[in-house]
Amino acid sequence: MVLSSGGARGLAHVGVIEELENRGYEIAEIAGCSVGALVGGMYAAGKMPEFKDWICNLDRIDVFSLMDFTFSSRGFIKGEKVYNALKNVVNDCQIEDLTVPFSCNAVDYKSGNEVIFREGSLYAAIRASGSIPSVFQPAKHHRHEYIDGGVMNPVPISLISTHENRLLVVVEVNGPDYLFVEPPKKDEKGKSFISVPNWVKDYHRKMTHYFPEEIKKEKSPSMSSLSIITRSFELLQDRFCELLIEKYPVDVTVRISRKQAGTLEFYRAAEMIEIGRQKAKIALDQLENGTD
Repeated sequence: MVLSSGGARGLAHVGVIEELENRGYEIAEIAGCSVGALVGGMYAAGKMPEFKDWICNLDRIDVFSLMDFTFSSRGFIKGEKVYNALKNVVNDCQIEDLTVPFSCNAVDYKSGNEVIFREGSLYAAIRASGSIPSVFQPAKHHRHEYIDGGVMNPVPISLISTHENRLLVVVEVNGPDYLFVEPPKKDEKGKSFISVPNWVKDYHRKMTHYFPEEIKKEKSPSMSSLSIITRSFELLQDRFCELLIEKYPVDVTVRISRKQAGTLEFYRAAEMIEIGRQKAKIALDQLENGTD
């Protein structure tokens, strides 16, 4: 199983893994990049329930409080606070001791080389793999500094040791806009993601009656130079991901639109997990029914 980079969208990986397990599939090996390394590492350590319970109970304020902001030009988030909080839920361990073979990648930005982690501290590897340039400060490890593995290999299929006699499942969460789906309102148990008190609904209805909202004129969208650069990088990465998937004999591909969630919107965990589950159902139904 291969889990791509993609920030908060990568929480969809959890839903895909749960759907695979519900259908009786066994994950023999897992490779991840950035958030894919985080989710894959938690699964390989046998700590997915603890991780899911923690991440699904974070609201906007919680997520904001876990961001240790800094004025450094190397990244506006140090990235240590969130991992320290997670260590209180799931202890660190050695990758070589995990019950499921696991690997993840990062980039040594000074040498320009991709670095693959298959041993050593799990959290050190995850921290290195998820160091999004300009967002998180580079991760320091063994006198090297690493940035997000997604810079060079966002869908790390190349890390999987063998494809023989196994299904190759790839989850890619940096897909194009047309893959966007309306966010689900309820989880698989029928529980609503957002609950609005009746008094709030009543208040809004009354205020709208007495103070009707003005119809705003739509303005033609415009983008700043930074937004254009960001969008250009996204388009390049989208195409790169497609080429990586086309290069290998992938049996099941689950793709999530980049529009589904922002990079740091981790408070939408339950919603993204359910989207991953729904997308996995469609892909696995096609596999089991022999359709494209």
